[in-house]
Amino acid sequence: MTLAPTSSPRTLLTGIVAEPARRGACPTLYAPMQTGDGLLARVRVARARLTPADLAAVAKMADQHGNGLIEITGRGNLQVRGLRPDTAPTFAEAVAALLPVETGLTIDISPIAGDDPEELADPRPLADAIGRGAAGMAERLGPKVSVVIDGGGQICLATLKADIHLRAQPHIGWAVTLGGGKPQHMDDECAVTTALAALGALAAIGPEARATDLFPVRDKVSGPASSADSRVLVRWRSRLDLAQGHSRAIALPFGAARSAEIIALCDAAMASKVTRIRLAPEHILLLDNAPDALIAQAAELGFITRADDPRNRVSACIGSGGCASGHIAARDLAVQLAPRLPTGQTLHVSGCSKGCAHPRATDLTLVGQADGIGLVFAGRAGDTPSKLLDAAALSAGAVPFQGGR
Repeated sequence: MTLAPTSSPRTLLTGIVAEPARRGACPTLYAPMQTGDGLLARVRVARARLTPADLAAVAKMADQHGNGLIEITGRGNLQVRGLRPDTAPTFAEAVAALLPVETGLTIDISPIAGDDPEELADPRPLADAIGRGAAGMAERLGPKVSVVIDGGGQICLATLKADIHLRAQPHIGWAVTLGGGKPQHMDDECAVTTALAALGALAAIGPEARATDLFPVRDKVSGPASSADSRVLVRWRSRLDLAQGHSRAIALPFGAARSAEIIALCDAAMASKVTRIRLAPEHILLLDNAPDALIAQAAELGFITRADDPRNRVSACIGSGGCASGHIAARDLAVQLAPRLPTGQTLHVSGCSKGCAHPRATDLTLVGQADGIGLVFAGRAGDTPSKLLDAAALSAGAVPFQGGR
């Protein structure tokens, strides 16, 4: 899965950070993306596993070289914001020296793969085989092309968008979904061959190609995720069983935390003899064999530690606080509105119509626009708003959470 860069981070960054971002490009450690608060670097930590000391070290680097804001993305990647052209190369060199970093084709598997007693199959051998086979295609594939391999364990990856989905099935190998096509059942060898053939076809077309170009969506319930779960933000399971021990889940509110909070959490984890932290989808950190006292400390630091925390049902991007496209301070609004969110309702606060923080539908979506804040009921940020409000009206309690009124 890990494709080593052919040049040093500083060489890779030279001439990149000053160029306009290519449309559809994703930020990486070696090619950070310009945003409203500086350069954004995304770190794909190999196997999504690191020690508390390593995470604390990255947080200190984020403070030294960036603005100290750290994010865990919806896919479980680590992001650091506020880097500058003069600090980004130094940050990349330091992180690459500290952690094994994945590059090339994105292949998502569960962060507890191989340690999950409930998984139907270990996805790691397939991930390695596809990663090796696709190594020569990486530069010809689009930056958003990805593969998801779900072993069918305690962490469901069905809602992660991908060009190719492989999901383990009881007794019959894998259900393989290409683009918007219907799942086909295959054994390990055939699943790998099929995935590589599809990637080869995309590479032959060029970086603009996606699997849905080859395999269009033919109905509204195509692919591994059904419409029934499209509005679920977090499938919270606070304790996961491992082959040896357990792992406890905590989440970053709206996917973000300050470096001081991350460092304090890591210090407490080391004091509690925790030796491994895993980066998980939906902005979650998994703390292996964490005691109750550590989870209580995490709650005091502001992390989400309970399934019934209303922030679990709210998604928000950084908005105007760190994105040039943002019209509203999305996370600030989310903090205000989360305590008022009725039980069972989901909310997405988006700085603009792109809806980066949550591409799926929610019960209510607030969308920043040049002329106000749009309200979308049972839809996505890109849908046409039913009405417009302003920030003052929101503060006065004008948000109709239920019934569209």
